[in-house]
Amino acid sequence: MSDSPITPTVAVVKESSDEFNPAVLTAPTAIDLPPRRRTKSDMLALGVATCGVGHVPLAPGTWGALVGVGIYVFFNFISEGFFIAAQANGWEPEQFEAMRTSALLLLLIALVMIGIWAATRVEPMLGRKDPGAVVIDEVAGQVLTFIFVPMFAPWWMIAVGFVLFRVFDIWKPYPIRRLEALESGLGIMADDLVAAAYAGTIMSMLVGAYLLF
Repeated sequence: MSDSPITPTVAVVKESSDEFNPAVLTAPTAIDLPPRRRTKSDMLALGVATCGVGHVPLAPGTWGALVGVGIYVFFNFISEGFFIAAQANGWEPEQFEAMRTSALLLLLIALVMIGIWAATRVEPMLGRKDPGAVVIDEVAGQVLTFIFVPMFAPWWMIAVGFVLFRVFDIWKPYPIRRLEALESGLGIMADDLVAAAYAGTIMSMLVGAYLLF
């Protein structure tokens, strides 16, 4: 008999951040559990990954998407102040909108990179594949959905963008489900970003139609 220490493991269960979907068992592999004592980095990662709403009992993914909506609305609020200053300095609206989109893309990249780190760290802490409590992927996906929506778009467009993202995130058309098999935080983030790309494409067409008519 071997005297080597046994590393505690837990069976991999694929969860959904939306509690309307049941957990799904995946391949018979295991995730090593971390030490019982959590570090400050662990707690930071847990806070980032859950965004303060990940442990809501009902549909945490929807709450995470609402956090993304709030971030986008706050970003627009800040942008309005810069827009006034830009106009005073002779900027055309098109110039400012291009700079605003670039800034939103930088914010999105930051959310994705931080999200991959946090989700990768939290997954073994919670002992589950893509834990339902991790909603940073929904936050980033919701921001991506609005990437081509202009600053002064009507409020109903934000509501439509929210609904579209949730539909694609829950529906998961091809190839979203395959991306869930990617390693740890990358897989957690990737499927929601593709769902957001679908939703964002429809939003872009909707904006174009709105501006034409």
